[in-house]
Amino acid sequence: MKNLLLLFALLVSTSVWCQTKLIEKVTKTGDEIVIPYEKYELENGLTLIIHEDHSDPIVHVDVTYHVGSAREELQKSGFAHFFEHMMFQGSENVADEEHFKIVTESGGTLNGTTNRDRTNYFETLPSNQLETALWLESDRMGFFLDAVTQEKFEVQRATVKNEKGQNYDNRPYGRYRELQAAAMYPYGHPYSWLTIGKLEDLDRVDVEDLKSFFMRWYGPNNATLTIGGDVEPKEVVKLVEKYFGVIPSGPQVDPLKLTPPVLESDRYVSYVDDKIRFPAVIFSYPTVPRFHPDEAPLDCLAEILGSGKSSYLYKNFVQTQKAISASASHPASELAGEFSMFVLPFPGQTLSDFEKEVRNILEEFAKNGVTDDDIQKFKANQEASTINSLSSVSGKVSQLASYETFYGDPDAIKFDLDRYLNITKEDVMRVFEKYIKGKPAVVLSVVPNEETAPAQPDNYEIPTEGKSEYPTTDYSGLEYKRPEGDQFDRSARPGLGDNPVVKVPDFWEDKFENGIKVIGTESDEIPTITLQLTLNGGHKLEAKDLSKAGVASLTASLMNEATENFTSEEIQEELRKIGSRISVGSGQTSTSVYISTLVKHLDRTLELAEEIIMHPAFNEDDFERLKKQQLEGIQAQLKDPAATASQIFQKLLYGKGHVYAVPGSGEEETVNNISLDDVKAFYAEYYSPAVAELVIVGDISKDEIMPKLDFLKSWEGKDVEIPELPKTKKADKTKLYLVDKTDAPQSQIRIGYLTDLDYDLTGDYFKSYLMNFPLGGAFNSRINLNLREDKGWTYGARSYFAFDDPEDPIAYVATAGVKADATAGAVNEFMKEIKEYQKEGISEEELAFMRKAVGQRDARSYETPGQKASFLRRIIHYDLDKSFVDKQTEIIESISKKEIDNLAKKYLDYEKMYILVVGDEASNLKQLEELGYEIVKLNEEGEPKVIRP
Repeated sequence: MKNLLLLFALLVSTSVWCQTKLIEKVTKTGDEIVIPYEKYELENGLTLIIHEDHSDPIVHVDVTYHVGSAREELQKSGFAHFFEHMMFQGSENVADEEHFKIVTESGGTLNGTTNRDRTNYFETLPSNQLETALWLESDRMGFFLDAVTQEKFEVQRATVKNEKGQNYDNRPYGRYRELQAAAMYPYGHPYSWLTIGKLEDLDRVDVEDLKSFFMRWYGPNNATLTIGGDVEPKEVVKLVEKYFGVIPSGPQVDPLKLTPPVLESDRYVSYVDDKIRFPAVIFSYPTVPRFHPDEAPLDCLAEILGSGKSSYLYKNFVQTQKAISASASHPASELAGEFSMFVLPFPGQTLSDFEKEVRNILEEFAKNGVTDDDIQKFKANQEASTINSLSSVSGKVSQLASYETFYGDPDAIKFDLDRYLNITKEDVMRVFEKYIKGKPAVVLSVVPNEETAPAQPDNYEIPTEGKSEYPTTDYSGLEYKRPEGDQFDRSARPGLGDNPVVKVPDFWEDKFENGIKVIGTESDEIPTITLQLTLNGGHKLEAKDLSKAGVASLTASLMNEATENFTSEEIQEELRKIGSRISVGSGQTSTSVYISTLVKHLDRTLELAEEIIMHPAFNEDDFERLKKQQLEGIQAQLKDPAATASQIFQKLLYGKGHVYAVPGSGEEETVNNISLDDVKAFYAEYYSPAVAELVIVGDISKDEIMPKLDFLKSWEGKDVEIPELPKTKKADKTKLYLVDKTDAPQSQIRIGYLTDLDYDLTGDYFKSYLMNFPLGGAFNSRINLNLREDKGWTYGARSYFAFDDPEDPIAYVATAGVKADATAGAVNEFMKEIKEYQKEGISEEELAFMRKAVGQRDARSYETPGQKASFLRRIIHYDLDKSFVDKQTEIIESISKKEIDNLAKKYLDYEKMYILVVGDEASNLKQLEELGYEIVKLNEEGEPKVIRP
C-alpha cells in the first residue's frame, strides 16, 4: 500500500528544520508482490530509500549515480567506468586502499558496477556496521576530489587497461560487443562504445578531465541512496542527514533523450579472432528502451526464438547438430534496446548458409505464430524469476534503486511484473512485425582465421573519425564545493554498535532406509523450495578407467535430456510451464541434481524430478549430439589461455595418469572411447542412494515435505566404492613451465603445489585459510595490492588452498592474468610475496584485520536459499554439528601470530612449487630466464617440448 504525502511532507529530522522530507511509504498488506520501503528526499536533492527487513542481521547499502557511459562523448569514452575504479582509491578522510580494507574487516563485501546508464557502489555488512558504510559512501561523494592524485590515476588507468585485456581482448569472442555497438549506433552516439571505453581514449584523458566529469555528474541530486536490512528507518534518516546532509548539490541533471538508431539496410561487419574454434554469426536489430510498452513482448519473442529446447534456434541448429549453441536475447537500456540472435556453428560449415537459415527461421515463425504454451511458459518464468530475486536484501535493494533511477518510482515491481504477465500472443506478433520481420540488422561474423568467410563480405565500415551530431557537455566553469557544516569529526571512523546476534539456521536431519542422508531447514521469506540431491563420486570415479574419462560429465548431460515418458523437449517444456528448474551436473567429486520451484508447483516439479532421476531414456540421438558438443568444447578450451593454464596446472600438480590431471570433460581420445552403453553402465553402477545426500531449503516443514519424497525412499541402487587415489609425486624443486600463446596480450600465471594438509574445518586446513587471508585471500591482500593496486599489472591476483575431496591432497594455488610485458615481473613479485610471508609471517596489523574480517562474516552467511543449502550440505557431508561454527569462532579469536607464522613456514613451501606461465614466449622468455628458475617448455597439451637449463 502506498501513502503519498503532500508537498509539505512529514518532518522526520529533529536536527535541521525541513531538511529531509518523507515522500512516500509503501507497506505490505497481504500476499502481493511488493518491496516495502520509505522514500525521503534531503535538501540537497539526495533521494533516500529505506527497506526494513529484520530476517538477517545484515544491511545492504547502495549508492546509484544516474551516470554511465551514456554521459560520455566522442574521444572521451570510459570515464564512468574509470570513476568506478577511482572511487575505491581513498578520499579525504579514508586513506588509500582503505575502503576495501575497512569493509572487509567489518565482515562485509563490496563492489561497484558501471553500465551505459548508471554507476553504483554497494556494501553488504553486519547491521552494526551501517554507520561505517554511510561514512565511507558520503566521504567519496563529498570529499573525493582532494584525494585524487596523478599517481593513483596512472595506476587505475593501467588496471582498466588490464581489465579490457582480460575480459575483452584476451577472451574468446571478447570483442564482438564492441563491434556490434559501433556498427549499430551512429558515430558519436554514446552507446556506440562499450562502458569499458576505448584504449586510445584512456591514453588521451588526464586527471583534470576526470575531475570535471566527477563535478558534473556525481552530486547528491543525481544519486539515490538505498538502504535495506536490519535497520530502523528513523535512525537511518538521522545517520544519512549526518553524513550526507552537508554535501552541496551538483549542477542540475536533465534527462537524456536521444532518437533511437535506424538502419537503412543490413550492415555486414566481421573480424578475426584466433582464440576461437567456432565461428559466430550475430544478428542485431535496434528496438526500444527499457520500460517501453514493447519491451515485454520483445523479451517474450526472444524467449520463443532462442530459449529452451522448444525454441526455433535450438531445434533448427543445436538439436540437428549444426551448431554447438544458439540463443536470442533482448537487453534494453535507458535510451535504446537491441534484439540479438547468436549462433555458434560447428567448424566446417559456412556462415553464409547459417545467415540464410536464420532468415528462414524468422519466416517459419511468421507463419506459425505464437502458441498459448509459449505465453504460459514465458509468464511462469517471469513470475518465478521475480520472486527469486527477492531472496536477499541486496536483491531487493538493487531493484528499489533501479526502479527509482530509471522509472522514477521505487514501487514498480508489481507494474514491472504485470506488464509481462499481461502480454498477449497478438502483442508478440505485433512487435515481431514492427522490429524484426524484414527489418535491417547488423550481421556480425566472428571468424577464427582469414580463410573462414564471413556471412557476407563487409559492406559497412565503422567510422573512426568525423564530427559527432550528438550533444556535448560544457565542463567549463565547474567548481568544487567542499562540504561545510559538519557537527562531528569526519576524520574519525565511526564507532560500532553491538555485534549482531548471528543465528545459525535451525535444521532437521533424517536418513532413508536405502541410505540417503537428508537435512533440511524451513524458511518462509519467499514462497520457494530448493532441493539439492548430491551423488558422491563424479569425475573421481573415472580413476578406475581413465581411458573413458568424461563419462561422468556425459552421463549428467544426458540426464537433462529425454526420459522414458518424455522427449528432451517435452520434459523441459513441462518445467518451463510452471517456472521450475531441474538440472543435473557433474563435478570432480560428485554429481548434483538441483531442483528449484515455487511452493505452489512443488508436487508437479517432484513428479518431473522422479521422471528425470529414475527414468532417463539415454537415446542414441541425444548421446551423439552431446558427445559431439563435449568433444568440440574440449577443442575450444585449447583456444582460451585461462582454461589452458588451469588444465595444464592440474597436470603439473597431479602428474600423468592421475584422474585429476584429466579435465572432468575428458580429453578428445577418452571421450571418443565412450559409447552409449558406457553411459548406461555408469548410471546403473554409480547413480545410487548409497552415496546420496539430500538438502531441502524453503517454505515447507519436514512433516509436509517427507511424504512427497516416496520416490526417493523406494529408490534401489548398488553399493558404490569411491576409489582411493594414488599418492602424488611432489616437485623436487621450483621450476617454471612455459606454454607459448603467440602475441597474447595477457599472460596467465599459476603458482603452487600439493600440500600435506588434511581437511579439517577446525584444524590446520581452516587455520591455513586464516593464515593465507592477508597474503592472497582478500582484495587488500599483499599479493593483490602489489600486482593490481601498486603496479597496475592485473585486474586481480589471489591465492588460496583448494581441494576437491577431503580424502585428497589440498593444493596451494596463486593465480592472475597479467599484461604481457609484466609477465616476468609478476612472477617475481608473486614469489617475493610468498617468500617474505613464509619467512617473516603475519604482522600484528594483519592479524587484527583477519580476526575482524573473518570473525564477522557469518552475519551474511545464511541469508539466501543457496547459502543455507551450501551450509547444510557441509553439515551432512562432513558429519558436522552446529558447534563447528562456534569452534571456528574460538579459533579466529585465539589463534596467535606464532601459530600462523608456523603454518606459513609449513605450508608455503616456495622451494617446491610449480610456476606456470601461458603467454607469448618470444617477448617474455629472456626476462623469465633472468629469474633464475629452470624453464620447461610445454605444448598446449601440457607435454614437455624442450628443457632449458
